[in-house]
Formats: sequence, structure tokens, C-alpha cells
Amino acid sequence: MKLTRKLVLAKAKASDLESVKKLNCWGCSLTDISIFSQMANIEVLTLSVNSISSLSPLAGCLSLCELYLRKNMIPSLSELSHLRPLTRLRVLWLAENPCCGPDSSTYRLTVLRCLPRLQKLDNQVVTEDEIALALTEGEVVTTPPASLQNQLPTNGLPDAETENDPLNYNMEETNKIREELGMKLLSRDKFPSLSSPSTRESKLSMKKTHALDAVLLLLRDLDEEELRVVHTATQNRLQTYTLDSETLNESLQAQKTADVQH
Repeated sequence: MKLTRKLVLAKAKASDLESVKKLNCWGCSLTDISIFSQMANIEVLTLSVNSISSLSPLAGCLSLCELYLRKNMIPSLSELSHLRPLTRLRVLWLAENPCCGPDSSTYRLTVLRCLPRLQKLDNQVVTEDEIALALTEGEVVTTPPASLQNQLPTNGLPDAETENDPLNYNMEETNKIREELGMKLLSRDKFPSLSSPSTRESKLSMKKTHALDAVLLLLRDLDEEELRVVHTATQNRLQTYTLDSETLNESLQAQKTADVQH
């Protein structure tokens, strides 16, 4: 069954989709939830006891804080990749889905590695120790194959370098991030088409630009303790560059001295 606009408005007692903040669709035999691609303001969503198999329509629900998906047909934890952009998501109930598998410990650590901001998973509070363990022992969640097929370049041929690239943003998305950060917008000539020939250097340059944008945007959502961790890591990284530079200078100086002596 497809969740329609009419059904959403009736259940939420709302006049438009943008105003819907909470929605309960428990046990509605739903299979198609594509309507949520139009509901960016939803905050609390109950979809338990349905037949949902894909979470891709939820990727744009950036205000989502609580998501209840117990007893659905979600086949793989790779579907969680669609929830990564949801930085406000704190409560997730995913139990009793095929993706949970027989090993509850591995399942939990994998979910927390993918979504480390969760405060409660399957009605159990998430601890700091669990998060730390998940980052080392949880399995890496990859993008579902079906989603990768939808990321083909415009000439219809797969691009091995961009197919699995999480930094492959388009111009509008990148400039939206830069605008939020108060940064100068990039012009169209900075965005070579994926379907047109481009050099390895230009692709590398674009990846670095996207990486910087993503890092700066994420900093806004970190608390003081997390920012201190980033600060320490940054200092260590800078020290590495400093040491490398000093070593290079010493080598060049030694070479110059040797040349003079000869």
C-alpha cells in the first residue's frame, strides 16, 4: 500500500505536508513511503508493523528526531546509509526486521557505527562505551546496490571513481552548504559534468572542496567535548606537516652543503 498525501493529512489532521511534525502510521500495511521526500519538517515518525523495505525516501527528513520501524521488511543494514544525513536523529527502533540478523551484538554495534549520534536504539539507552566499541568493532555500512545504480552519470555508463563516492555532491547541494556557512558560492565552471571528460586532478580538487564543506558544516553540530577532540586531532595533523616540512628543509640544506663541498 502506498502512503498518499491525502492519508497523511487525514492522520495528522493538517492542511499541508510542510506543517506535519508528528505522524503515526502503525500497522497500515505500507510498502511505499515515497511521500516523505516531500516532508522535510517531520520530527517524530512511527512506521512500525508495516511492509517497508527501503528507507531512501527518509534521506531528506533532516528534522527527524525519532523514528520507529519495528516489524517491517528492511532487508539489509545498508539501508541505514539513507539515515546518515539525519543529524538530529536520536531515537531509532529497528528491531524485528530481517536486517537485524541472528547476532544481536554485531547488529547493534553496526547500527551505532553508522549512526553514532543515537541516544536510544530499540528502546535501550545507548552508552558512551557502546559508541566507542562500535567505532572499532561495528561493521561498515555501505550504500545499497539499488542506490548505486541510480547514481550513474548521464551517459548511462558507470564511473568507477564516482559511483561509490559519498562526496559526489552536485552544484546546488554544495553551494547550499557554503551559503549556510557564510562562504563564497562556487561558479558553474567549478563543477565539471560527470558525463564529460575530466582530469584526475580536477576530480581530486573537487573532492577536497566537498570534504572541507562537509567538515565545516559538521562542526556546527558538535558539543564542546567533541570539538576538543577535533582540535587535538587537528593539532596532531598539523604537527605531522610541520615535521615533514622541517625534514624536507634539512634534506635540501644538506644537499646544498654537499654540492658546495664538491
